[in-house]
Amino acid sequence: MSDVVLVRVEGQVEQPLELSQADFSAFAEEEQVRDVSQIDARRAGDGVTLESVLQRVRPRSSATHLTMSSSLDGFSASVPLDAVRERGVLVYQIENRPLKTEEGGPIRFLISDSAACRTDELDDCANVKFIDRVELSEGKGPDTRV
Repeated sequence: MSDVVLVRVEGQVEQPLELSQADFSAFAEEEQVRDVSQIDARRAGDGVTLESVLQRVRPRSSATHLTMSSSLDGFSASVPLDAVRERGVLVYQIENRPLKTEEGGPIRFLISDSAACRTDELDDCANVKFIDRVELSEGKGPDTRV
């Protein structure tokens, strides 16, 4: 199970990545976010910082937006990269196992200090579940939020 690709990170990046459970677990401890309930009391599990993923893919200077997409339900949210790069977390496990679908897996994206839903580009709807693709783009990408 640890070799299964959980998420692909691509688009306006120098080094596209495919990340598995083992890959996420191998991130340095200072890149890990243990117990994401500290960010959102309704959520559980462990994640890695978005910034740590970005350091690996090396966004191109043209990248202005981050789009999280789910092939499971077709949902996507595109947000300004600069607004989330230091506040985003990719949740990849609960109790040392991959997130199940009913827990928002394979990856759940959380933004610390997001605004109330539909009041800002960084609303609670940008906390996307079922993510299997992250794309960096020049300009806003697909966004199915209402």
